[in-house]
Amino acid sequence: MRKLPQRRGLMLAATLVTALLAGGCASMDQCSKNTAVGAAVGGVAGSVLTDQSTLGTVGGAVAGGVLGRGRGC
Repeated sequence: MRKLPQRRGLMLAATLVTALLAGGCASMDQCSKNTAVGAAVGGVAGSVLTDQSTLGTVGGAVAGGVLGRGRGC
């Protein structure tokens, strides 16, 4: 059996964890779902854009959560 490269294994683990956590969002209202998705996408984007800086990840998550929440909530 061939070993998965470390990066591919990490991505697989992250995908599985995300899928499991998404199952817990079934009882959330739409506003809360939008906030959670915005924060997740913002955190990933902040991490990528700032070369995996912690401050960039947290800042992206906060900004994404605020934008995901939007005006209609």
